Amino acid sequence: MARNFKEKICKKESLIGVIGLGYVGLPLVREFLKNGFKVVGFDIDSHKVETLMKGESYIKHINNEFIKNAVSNKRFEATSDFTRLREVDVIIVCVPTPLGEHWEPDLSYLISTAEIISKNLRKGHIVVFESTTYPGTTDEEVLPILEKSGLKVGVDFYLGFSPEREDPGNKNYTTATIPKIVSGITENCCELIKALYDQIVVKTVPVSSTRVAEAVKLLENIYRGVNIALINELKMIFDKMNIDIWEVIEGAKTKPFGYQPFYPGPGLGGHCIPIDPFYLTWKAKEYDIATRFIELAGEINTSMPYYIVDKAIRALNLHGKSIKNASILVLGVSYKPDIDDMRESPALKIIKILMDEGAKVDYNDPFFPELAPVRKYQFTHKSVELTAENLKKFDLVIIVTNHSSYDYDFIRKNANLILDTRNAFGIKGLKESNIIKA
Repeated sequence: MARNFKEKICKKESLIGVIGLGYVGLPLVREFLKNGFKVVGFDIDSHKVETLMKGESYIKHINNEFIKNAVSNKRFEATSDFTRLREVDVIIVCVPTPLGEHWEPDLSYLISTAEIISKNLRKGHIVVFESTTYPGTTDEEVLPILEKSGLKVGVDFYLGFSPEREDPGNKNYTTATIPKIVSGITENCCELIKALYDQIVVKTVPVSSTRVAEAVKLLENIYRGVNIALINELKMIFDKMNIDIWEVIEGAKTKPFGYQPFYPGPGLGGHCIPIDPFYLTWKAKEYDIATRFIELAGEINTSMPYYIVDKAIRALNLHGKSIKNASILVLGVSYKPDIDDMRESPALKIIKILMDEGAKVDYNDPFFPELAPVRKYQFTHKSVELTAENLKKFDLVIIVTNHSSYDYDFIRKNANLILDTRNAFGIKGLKESNIIKA
C-alpha cells in the first residue's frame, strides 16, 4: 500500500494539507504549489483565511500575485473547516510551540491539532509535524493521540517529524534550497515522507528516528543561542575596556579555520533561538541533567534589553538628561533587518523597560505602521515618520533593528544623540560625538 502512495506523491497527484499558515506554513504551501501539487491550507485564524482567499499575502516575501493565481486557478484554498482534513492525502503541521509563563514547553497548539487530526484520520494519511519540540514528542505525545482513531501507524497511516528550517529574509536560502531532515515512526513512514519532501527541496536527509530529528532542530538553535550569548558577554567586557567588539570580530573572522563569526545585538528575537533551547532544558530534567550552558546563555541573552536601556540611561546622563520624561525614538521593531516579523523581538522588551523608567517612547519601522497588541505587550503606538524635524525632537534615537532602507547618514545628521546597538555606522560611528555604541 505504501508503494501506491509513493507513486501518487511522485506523480504530484497527492492533495497536500498544511495546518498553520504562518511564517513556516505559508512558504511551504508556496513550494508545493510551485512544484505542481494542489494544496489546502488550514488555520484557526479566519482573518488569515479570508485574506488568502482574496488572493492576498500577509507575509512580505510571499508574492500577492502568486497567491492570487493559485486561488483563481483552484490550485490552492484556505479554510478553517478542519473536517476537510479527510479530503487531503498529506497533513503537514506547522503550529506554534511557545513557552509558558514559567519557561516550560507549551504544547497546547500541537496537542489540540493532533486531537483534531485523530478525529479526521483515515487510512492512507501521511502526517508530518514540523513544529519544533523536545525529543520524544512525536512518539510519546502525538502517536498515542492519533492511534486513538483505531488506525495503526505504519500500516493504516504514516507519521513522522521533519523540523522546519525557515529563515525569513534570507536571500541566499529558501524553503526549497535548505536541506530537509526527515524521519518516521517506522521505516515505511520515513520512506514516504522522504519521497514527499524530495519533490520540493534540494536535498532530504533521513535520520533514524523522530527523536533524532527533534534533537537536530534543538542542536541547531542551541548552538546559535550559546554562541550569540558568548559574543554578547564579550561585548559587555570589551565595552568596559574601550574596545570595539565589532572591530574584534572583523579581525577574528580573517582566520580561515576554527572560527565562525557571531554578532552581538540588543537581545534575541524570532520564534526559534529565544524559545527552542528551553524545550531541551525542560526535557533534560526528566533525566536529572542540568543544562548549564543553555541556561547561562539564556540568562545572558534575555538580559541584553536591560543592558541596552542601561546604556541609554548613561548616554542621556552624559548629555545632561534624565531617563524620566526623556523622548526616545526606537528604530526597528522586527526581530531582524528587512522582515515583517516581530515575534519575540527585543525591541518590544526595550520599549516596555524604557516606558517603565518613565521615558516617552515612539518608534519607526517601515514594516509595521502600528504596533498591534501581542501576547506579552499591549502597545498602541504608531510608526513615526522619519523626517529631519521629527528626528530633532527626540533626546535619543536607539537603533534596534538595522533595516537597509534606513538612511543612516540622514539619521546621523539630524538626531541629537544615537545609541547604535547594531553597528549600523561601522567604525566611523566611533568618531561621531552624537553616536554611542551599545
